[in-house]
Amino acid sequence: MTENIENLIIEHLRAIRGDVANIKQDMSEVRMRLTSIEERLTLVEKGVANVHGDLVIVQVRLDRQGDRIERIEKRLDLTAA
Repeated sequence: MTENIENLIIEHLRAIRGDVANIKQDMSEVRMRLTSIEERLTLVEKGVANVHGDLVIVQVRLDRQGDRIERIEKRLDLTAA
């Protein structure tokens, strides 16, 4: 009787060991995918920062053009002063 119980326990322990091995494999895959997502997110953040920098440059250029237009309008007396 005790031998049957021991065999049953051993059988359950082997099944648990197999399940744990599968979970370890799954966790390894999840870690790899998470690392990949983090790397891609970093690239997206860098891209957004680059776009922001480009927008700042465009805004500065627009401001300069606006200043130039104002000076031209003043020279041509096109503004209501």
